[in-house]
Order: sequence, then C-alpha cells, then structure tokens
Amino acid sequence: RRQQHDVVIIDTAGRLGVDAELMKQAADIRRAVDPDEVLFVIDAMIGQDAVNTAKAFQEGVDFTGVVLSKLDGDARGGAALSVASVTGRPIIFASTGEGLDDLEAFHPDRMASRILDLGDILTLIEQAQAAFDEEEARKVAEKLASEQFTLEDFLDQMQQIKKMGSMKKMLGMLPGAGNMKQQLENFDEREIDRTEAIIRSMTPGERRNPKVLNGSRRLRIARGSGMTVTDVNQLVQRFEQAAKMMKTVARGGVPNIPGMGPMGGKPGASSKRGNKQKKGGGSRSGNPAKRAAENAGIVAQAPTGSGFGLGGAPQPSEADLAEIQKLFGKS
Repeated sequence: RRQQHDVVIIDTAGRLGVDAELMKQAADIRRAVDPDEVLFVIDAMIGQDAVNTAKAFQEGVDFTGVVLSKLDGDARGGAALSVASVTGRPIIFASTGEGLDDLEAFHPDRMASRILDLGDILTLIEQAQAAFDEEEARKVAEKLASEQFTLEDFLDQMQQIKKMGSMKKMLGMLPGAGNMKQQLENFDEREIDRTEAIIRSMTPGERRNPKVLNGSRRLRIARGSGMTVTDVNQLVQRFEQAAKMMKTVARGGVPNIPGMGPMGGKPGASSKRGNKQKKGGGSRSGNPAKRAAENAGIVAQAPTGSGFGLGGAPQPSEADLAEIQKLFGKS
C-alpha cells in the first residue's frame, strides 16, 4: 500500500516433496504478510505424489486455491486433479508454458476433455475471438463469397493466427492430438515466418494474382526471401488448397477436413464406388427368413457408436496433422 501497488506476489521456494524447513518458512511468511490469497502450484508431472504434497502443505500453511503447471508436457494432469477433491480447494489457473500468455483460467470440463484426448475446442475458439478483428473478418468473408481471396489476404490471416499464440499449442487442442505427439514435437513454428518472407518478396500484383508466377518470377522470389524455388511452389499449392477450402465454406458447404474424412455433399448424392455392388450380392432373397438373416448380417457389419461419437470414424493420425501442417509449413 505504501508503494501504491495494487497486487503484490510473494513467490516461495519450490519443492516436489515434503520439506519441514521450507514448510516452516512458508508458514512464517503467511503470518507476516497476511495475504488475501495463497496459491499452491502443482507440477502436473509428479503423479500421485501431488496429493501427499498438497495435504502436507494444507496442514502446514493452508491455501485458498491451486495452480496446475507443466500441462504442456506428456503428463495429462489426471493425478493432480484429485488434489481439488482431497483438499477441498479449487484449481484456479493452469499453465502450459513459460510465458504470461500461457497462464489461463482453469475449466474442469475442458480439462476432462483434454485428459480423454477429445481436445479443447472452446479454448481454441476463445483465443480466435480475442485475436481476430471482427471488421477484418467480415471483409475476408466478403472476399471469400466473391472468390477474390488473394495471397495478401492469406498473409493477413496468418498474422492473425500468430496472435493466437503457438501453432503447436493450438494443434494440441484438437481432438486426437495425443496420438500425434511426435508430429507435434517436430512441428517448426518458424515455417510461418518463412511463408511470410516468401509472400513479402512478391510484388502487389503477384500477391493479387498468383497465376502470373512463372519460372523467372518464382526464382526471383526465392532469392529475395532466402528460400528455394521448391518452397515457393509449395506455398502456391498450399494457398490454392486453403483458398479452395475457404470458398467451400463461403458457399455454405463443408470442406474435407484432415482426420474427419469427406463431409457434406449434395442431398441424395453418393459416390460411384458406393453404388457398385459386389458380385453375388446384387439381389436380396424373397424368403422372409433369409431376408432377416441378411439384415442381421448388415447390422453386425455396421460400425458401432459410443458415448463420444459415431462408430467407424477414423481418429486423427500423423498423416492428418501433416495435411494441416502443409497449410503453414513445408510438407
């Protein structure tokens, strides 16, 4: 109060286990400063020992809330969640990195979704709403509707995405990301910067109309950005894929999303392959008993569902993440 500070944070020495001397030090600090809040920071990677440490800290110092840290590691934090039940203190914040932007409010339902590897779409949406300008988004939507999406717009969208934070972190929020840990680890955040360098090496006319990019122009762009002609070619391909996907959305359709298979389509339409019948299976028996047996066989072959979605739906794989990565980096 004397220094005109609104908030004062006192950080004590960390410990992974029970340390009587440090516990006494923390208790003395609490008595001396009489804080409004005492937060107990749990390492999400220490497993079941988190409960024992929390009990000891509650008995020796007591605390008003919990902060869950290191959720960006391999551990999902399941054991640490039991601390809230054992101590009766709520988990207030969760940390997924070292930066200030990596500290976020804790939501139990979203954490349960992460533990089950169902992703955290709500947090991803909130980050997008905070990063994207509403007026700019409206202008982009109008360009998509008129099919005038250019590399300049593509560059603007990439810069908006960068405001959302780490691309690796965002991809980790997608359902099934737990099956793609190795691919996520290999994801290079600098690919977006390289893509920006290539686009910025183009003239305004080339950005507005990539079809004019002949061999000599691509060579000039590659030299100007410090990249290769192959990199320039891949960027043009990624842009065409992204533009095609966005045009589909603008027209009210649903694009093919990596990991989710073909979606949408015109009512009543079906693939030619699906219309073909196997030999010997072109007709159904007129005998009621045989027909019932045929129906039972069809049901038995059908994929079953579960409480988490439709059966038979393929889980996202490393190949799916590679498709997403193509939009922002090298293939």
